Amino acid sequence: MSLAGFKPYHPEAAAHYRKRRWWLGMTMGDMFDKSCDLYPQKTAIVGDGARYTFAEFRRAVDTLAFNLLAEGFQPKDRVLLQLPNCAEFPIAYFALQKAGLIPILLAVDHTEREIAHLAHLTEPAGWILPGSYRKIADYGTVVQEIRKDTPSLKKVVFVGGEPKSSGLDLAALLVRSAPDAEVCGMLEQVRPDPGAVCQLLPTGGTTGLPKCAPRTHDDYICNIEYKSRAWDLNVTDTCLVATTVGHNLALLACLSAMVFQGGTAVIVDSSFPADFCRAIQDEKVTCAGFVPTLISRLVSFEGLAEYDLSSLAKVYGAASNSPPELVRKAEERLACRYYNAFGMVEGACSQTRSDDPPEVRCETIGHPVCPYDEFRTLDGDGNPTPVGKEGELAAKGPGIFTGYFRNPQANQSAFTPDGFFRTGDLAVIGHDRRIRITGRIKDIIIRGGENIAARDVEDLISSHPAVEYVAVVGMPDPELGEKICAYLTPASGRSVSHQELIDHLLRLGCRKALLPAHIELVEQIPLTAAGKADKKALRADIEAKLQRVAAC
Repeated sequence: MSLAGFKPYHPEAAAHYRKRRWWLGMTMGDMFDKSCDLYPQKTAIVGDGARYTFAEFRRAVDTLAFNLLAEGFQPKDRVLLQLPNCAEFPIAYFALQKAGLIPILLAVDHTEREIAHLAHLTEPAGWILPGSYRKIADYGTVVQEIRKDTPSLKKVVFVGGEPKSSGLDLAALLVRSAPDAEVCGMLEQVRPDPGAVCQLLPTGGTTGLPKCAPRTHDDYICNIEYKSRAWDLNVTDTCLVATTVGHNLALLACLSAMVFQGGTAVIVDSSFPADFCRAIQDEKVTCAGFVPTLISRLVSFEGLAEYDLSSLAKVYGAASNSPPELVRKAEERLACRYYNAFGMVEGACSQTRSDDPPEVRCETIGHPVCPYDEFRTLDGDGNPTPVGKEGELAAKGPGIFTGYFRNPQANQSAFTPDGFFRTGDLAVIGHDRRIRITGRIKDIIIRGGENIAARDVEDLISSHPAVEYVAVVGMPDPELGEKICAYLTPASGRSVSHQELIDHLLRLGCRKALLPAHIELVEQIPLTAAGKADKKALRADIEAKLQRVAAC
């Protein structure tokens, strides 16, 4: 019986995907075991001073999976997984998979309000989280608040910190007390069906509260296989996991891809370029997954030449727009290939390839990673648009999910009658299947009745040498409705005035409508849990500043 609240794939489509082997018929645990069988002595995980071979990784995962079941968890129980970038994350994640439990991925910076919402939606039986982390000295108090309105939450597992009477200690659950045969026998009994839900992934949107995208073992491994092949990952690769490991970018394109291929994942809990460089140098990292903000910090890092980064051959940039100038700078300063990528927790994935020419890598997100996923663009009425004409990007296929968890209202608007998922992104698809994102339907500034895609302005502004990163939002204007406001993080040691930026844009031939009416220089642009510029926060910030000025 499928998980209540999950919409299964149409039986004919599922049968077709299995027949053609677009679905491999494996579980996430099977995928994990396969690499452990193939490469037992190879390093699998490096993180926070810890180092595991695949054999050691497997023993830890199997022990934790068995002990979670011994503590009373039942297959199909949902478990909140909220850990920072540390070696314990992959152990906990794959233990949940092998135990037949369903992780709900949380970022460490999810707010208490967001966690309460997701807990109410998913009714978790458990929660794995840090004992303390950075500004939160004791997560026990957070747990107490969430438990008040979450009667399903029976077991809490703390990682690190002082043992707490209110929960279990992960270190104790990693001690094996049962015979190996008993552990293996139990895990074989609870092995899920490949068509079952393997996890619930919260959306990374910038408005409202997160929705949850259920992913099955079949469709998520389809993403993993074709995504890893699209940026040429293999068993010889060592991948830097620099973005939040609980977010889909790191989970899919880096961690799970390395497990699928039998490579090594180096997990770093930092946003400082020096720490990235040190990890690349020390571990001979060959590939790295970043959000564009982190790539921008790295290529602007003044100490770059102090490190040996010669092993780095490829960089993957996703989760938000990679301006053309950033792609060029990254390839020049890091001497590696930039994979300009697009991905969603809902499964739609596209990216450039190693043999794409520079203009394709800079201006497009390549073509779909899975050749069996069908992408199209739609007009305002939901009808397919001709090749080369802008429309809303939509997708359907073996790597695309079927609907949000327990959210029929969202599903009604998110899917076309024939089952295509509407991404909310505006795009143009060429005859070569390459996709150019032109904006987001909700990321539009309406200036005097003219729709302006924020991305267009961001691409122009990012070409200024003093701009490290930019996020553009609309700010209220009594005459035009909205004007353009640009939040900028200057490159290290640089500064830029409003007039200097305007002069630069005019030299580029930028039309008046695209010129920012106001700029805000900030040390860092706030990000959502998914690593995207938090434009909701930026809009609120500029509106509050305008109100203060008006009140003076």
